[in-house]
Amino acid sequence: MDPHLLRTFVAVARCGSFSEAARELGYTQSAVSQHIAALESDLGAVLLRRRPVSATAVGTRLLEHAGPLLLRLDAARADIARLTAAPASRIVIGASPLAMTPQLTGTLADMRQTQPLLGVTVRVLGREAITHKVATAALDLGLVDGMAAPNDPLHLPDVGPLTALAVTEQPLAVALPAQHPLAGRTSLRLTDLADARWIDAPDTAIPLAQLRTAGGTDGYRASLRYEGTDVRGLVVLSATGHGLALLPQPTIDGIPGISAVLISAPRLIHRTEVLHSNAVDGPPALLAAALLAATQ
Repeated sequence: MDPHLLRTFVAVARCGSFSEAARELGYTQSAVSQHIAALESDLGAVLLRRRPVSATAVGTRLLEHAGPLLLRLDAARADIARLTAAPASRIVIGASPLAMTPQLTGTLADMRQTQPLLGVTVRVLGREAITHKVATAALDLGLVDGMAAPNDPLHLPDVGPLTALAVTEQPLAVALPAQHPLAGRTSLRLTDLADARWIDAPDTAIPLAQLRTAGGTDGYRASLRYEGTDVRGLVVLSATGHGLALLPQPTIDGIPGISAVLISAPRLIHRTEVLHSNAVDGPPALLAAALLAATQ
């Protein structure tokens, strides 16, 4: 299967238009049509309905494979480029909102003192975006967070040969408005809150889908969706009664109008991992080692 044809197919399916995909890819519309026809001939199946443009059942199944396949190809190219590149004079770090910890900022400050000419860019991104961008070398280093059982690794997408190592583990707590009937409790079971109103903040709090899996119920329904990366803004929404959010306890402590109540069961923690290519070298490798050393 020709990856160039597969990229064209993905673009057409995403855009819902041959002409839009042609503009995005820099091809003529005729070339895009030829690519799709060649891919359909190769696979012996119709992948796209033409009017309106949409994926067939076979095309939908191919799309499920296409994303991971193309990502692994990009990751392979990026890995080879890392091995042949000159030493970097700059570093690009990606961090999910809850991974922007004092440990990261302090370790980064120490590195900049020893390497004052090093150019540093920090990007706050969603968890999945960080994994993909580290794999494809758009980021030199990533810090990604999530919920896990104590001492268990995060379940990250398989996007290539990457190394992920824990840098912090913190207790999880639910953010409750100070006037909430349960705000005075020292701990709660997660299932006690299955019927409560929650804020759906997939990149900032623990995603509600993970709460349903951990709690073994289809509860934890959202009353509001939050698409920002400002953790404090999310906590303020919770404090003013828009819904609950599950967060690392230190994130909630000390914010007026909010109570942090620990989750006692199931046994879960908030974990942050540093993520990098197996071929990482230079400043990214030094920063990763420094972050790990700070946990010892």
